[in-house]
Amino acid sequence: MSLSKTDVKILEHLQQDARITNQQLADTIGLSASPTWRKVRKLEEDQVIQGYRAVLNRRKIGLNVMVFVRVTIDSHSETEARKFEAEVMALENVVSCYSIGGDADFLLQVVSADMDAYAEFAMSVIRRLPGIKEMQSMFVLKEVKGVTGLPLS
Repeated sequence: MSLSKTDVKILEHLQQDARITNQQLADTIGLSASPTWRKVRKLEEDQVIQGYRAVLNRRKIGLNVMVFVRVTIDSHSETEARKFEAEVMALENVVSCYSIGGDADFLLQVVSADMDAYAEFAMSVIRRLPGIKEMQSMFVLKEVKGVTGLPLS
């Protein structure tokens, strides 16, 4: 899909502030309100914009520990991978999961209240997922740059 310069401006502004009104967005990008609204709706219909959400400060809501967990599964069959993925989708503390190449099969991003809570989650939940062969936890010491938006240039 090809994005126009106006589409890119819209996306940049919505990534910074999804609560901006249509009129404010229109004024910012130099269009009138109606074409701006139509362009935003088109970007939504085309699934370029997949939703709007609030960005929370995890520490302010008691999620003080972030861990990346590399997981290797026993079997690389489609069935086993799908079973693992389905189980992970149901885990609230797993905030993202990626199928990766290299020496592991999946990378999980996990949040928890503290190290004890993570240890319990890792041992009683992650280790019990179907097909787990190996897991390695990498603890975040300092979040230098989190996801703030995707580059559009």
